[in-house]
Amino acid sequence: MNEVKETLRNIEQNYRLFQQQQFTFITALQRTRENAHDMIRPVASIRQVQSYMDHHCNNSTDRHILSMFLNICNDLSKLCQNLETLHPGNSVTNGILERCKLLLSHSNDLSAIRAKYPHDVVNHLSCNEAKNHYGGVVSLIPVVLDCVKEWVAHTEKLPRHMLCNVVKFIPMQKAQKQLSVSPNPKITFRATCV
Repeated sequence: MNEVKETLRNIEQNYRLFQQQQFTFITALQRTRENAHDMIRPVASIRQVQSYMDHHCNNSTDRHILSMFLNICNDLSKLCQNLETLHPGNSVTNGILERCKLLLSHSNDLSAIRAKYPHDVVNHLSCNEAKNHYGGVVSLIPVVLDCVKEWVAHTEKLPRHMLCNVVKFIPMQKAQKQLSVSPNPKITFRATCV
């Protein structure tokens, strides 16, 4: 669990740096949208941001800030994958992880997502930008960070023996050979717990 918290702190630190450059991010999106001749539809997915960076980005500042956004999203995806292996889950934690994975899906439509108080990322946009173009994409990271923090809070309330580092599936026959016990055709599960 300490590794999860450390990873989360690192992602939050990177996000704070990114957040300080939100105006640069919006400007980069605006320029790449113009280059792509895609000014009507909102920036609605991670895949769209990736496409803008790969095919329509003309300067290093824009490439850097778009890359920073994509790297934070990628780090959050990896963290969610690690959370799945850390804890077998209950209905609450599994629901939170599914929400995170859906939000971080490269094709997920982000246009309806809005970060709520205490996050003020949408407040830094003009009304037109927030409503029509960038509100979802700037809200993605704070919403997912809130979900991950919620997952950590729920998981910390669980009994310690429920948290597992790795779950290994070992056929009973192999385990019996290791233990020199008579063979039994059943399959058993062995978990290494914290």
